Amino acid sequence: MLNSHRLFVERLSAHMKELSRYLRYILTGHLAIAMVFIVGAMSVYYQQFLEDIPDYFPSTLVIAVVLGVVTAHSPIQTLLKRADIVFLIPAESQLSGYFIRALIYSFVTQLYLFVLAIAAVAPLYMTVFPENSSFGLLFVVLLVIKVWSLAANWWMLRVRDKNTRRMDKVVRFALIITLVYFFLVQEMIFLAIITALLIVLFVTNYQTARKQRALNWDLLIESDYMRMRSFYRLANMFTEVPHMEMPVKKRHWLARLLTGSIPFQQKQAYPYLYRLTTVRSGEYLGIYVRLLVIGGLLIYFVPNSWLKLIFALLFMYMIFLQVIPLCKHHATLVWLDLYPIGISERKQAFIKWMQQLMIFAGVIFVLLLIVIGEWLMGGAMALATVLFIGMVIPNYFQKKMAQEK
Repeated sequence: MLNSHRLFVERLSAHMKELSRYLRYILTGHLAIAMVFIVGAMSVYYQQFLEDIPDYFPSTLVIAVVLGVVTAHSPIQTLLKRADIVFLIPAESQLSGYFIRALIYSFVTQLYLFVLAIAAVAPLYMTVFPENSSFGLLFVVLLVIKVWSLAANWWMLRVRDKNTRRMDKVVRFALIITLVYFFLVQEMIFLAIITALLIVLFVTNYQTARKQRALNWDLLIESDYMRMRSFYRLANMFTEVPHMEMPVKKRHWLARLLTGSIPFQQKQAYPYLYRLTTVRSGEYLGIYVRLLVIGGLLIYFVPNSWLKLIFALLFMYMIFLQVIPLCKHHATLVWLDLYPIGISERKQAFIKWMQQLMIFAGVIFVLLLIVIGEWLMGGAMALATVLFIGMVIPNYFQKKMAQEK
């Protein structure tokens, strides 16, 4: 007979071992140090912002959205594996204890983000509502709603229709955010109405789940793999993750835009391959664009000129770290060795593509600094970009190539 408790303990032990294997690289890496610097700098400006909040700033709405999102966001981590769809389905009736423990584990692992969000908005709440002492009560209420949201999400995972699950998630997020908002402004009538709607949604979720007796194993397993792939993508910035799976997206128009100018020649095979991989890999392009946007927003909103330059340089470096794994993206594909192209030519093609990516990022940051009137910082950023592209990138890869020999 299957022992669900022992199965969960074994899966959890293996999962924690896998996480700790890569966390030690993440917590001691350069990117972690950069993030600490960013958080520290933003904390200082957050404190200054609280001292003189503009009248037009929607403080209540910001608090409601932040707390509502972290409360409603309740992913389930079941620690299932793809082979379970064959070997564990016959024993599904014996796995109730396993899934209860998985739900408890999912809730506990989400508490850190919940507590961080509470701690982040607490100073804003105390500044906007200095005479209101109900923040502790709000914390307890949101904690209860968090438990409900986790249970509701578990019930809806039984539903196979994607549109139904998506609609339920949208309604749940909207209701929880609205409930937090009316709690903050002390609109008790509207608060009671939203609470009643949440109860109706809760009952509806339960009734919907009762109609679906069997678990949606495909969705549970795929959700777990998607979550672990996100973690591997983060770990891949600091160390090599050989078993990381990458999704592929076509993106025809962008692929044509980047590869259309490359001539059909043997020596252009790797420039073509690296450009196409960057666009279609579903990992590099998204990270590249997100860091450009976040870096641009920080450059625009941070008031100190020198800090604008520091953020620009910091995000240039972070983008560089994010794209470096592209070099070994195809390392496990043996058929690439059939290409009649030397190793040095392949590496030179990668260095050139890295330089082009960094040129684009540097130009974006320089133009942004110039547009907001920071001509001196824009010039300094342009000079730093030239030095980074002309000296840092080639020297970095030369040392890396020498270590691999």
